[in-house]
Amino acid sequence: MRIIAGSLRSRSLVAPPGLATRPTSDRLRETLFNVLAPRIQGAVFLDLYAGSGAVGMEALSRGAASVDFVERDPAALKVLRGNLERLGLMAGFRIHAAAVGATLRRMQAASGPSRASEPGRGAARGAAFDLVFLDPPWDAAPEYAATLRLLGGSAAVLLADGALAIAEHRRKELLEDRYGFLARTRLLEQSDAALSFYAVDLVAAPG
Repeated sequence: MRIIAGSLRSRSLVAPPGLATRPTSDRLRETLFNVLAPRIQGAVFLDLYAGSGAVGMEALSRGAASVDFVERDPAALKVLRGNLERLGLMAGFRIHAAAVGATLRRMQAASGPSRASEPGRGAARGAAFDLVFLDPPWDAAPEYAATLRLLGGSAAVLLADGALAIAEHRRKELLEDRYGFLARTRLLEQSDAALSFYAVDLVAAPG
């Protein structure tokens, strides 16, 4: 693996050993960031199920203001930290060594009063993310629905105005078109993988 573009272009990355963590391929990462190019400069980025951290580090290389990495597997965390050190990245990121659901709920609790239940409400408290990427292990299919429902529901306060949530998944793994406030706006397929893009849609949101 390598960083594809930006200030860290062509720098190499290490992937966690074994098959439990499946890094996003360079080709798919390039496709992802071609779509995100108009949004990435200065963005606050959330990399869920971060694994090696390649996606979040690509975001930093391309000008993201900050990245929060969320990963609970000890082997993957060791690789993630090693990659950050290898790239000489000392600031602009936080690592959350915990499960994704627990981390999102903790962030939600820290974002302010419970009345702040709609996307964008957390921005004033510095808790809002412009871009959220999630890539659970493909064998953990229930994680997709659980995380997207959380982001489109009670944890929507963590989303900035105009935020996007992107899920990488198996091409044959059919995700829902809607999870609460989040509605799918785009589906890109490449080989056996796919990227589902979700945007906040308050007009047609339940309730």
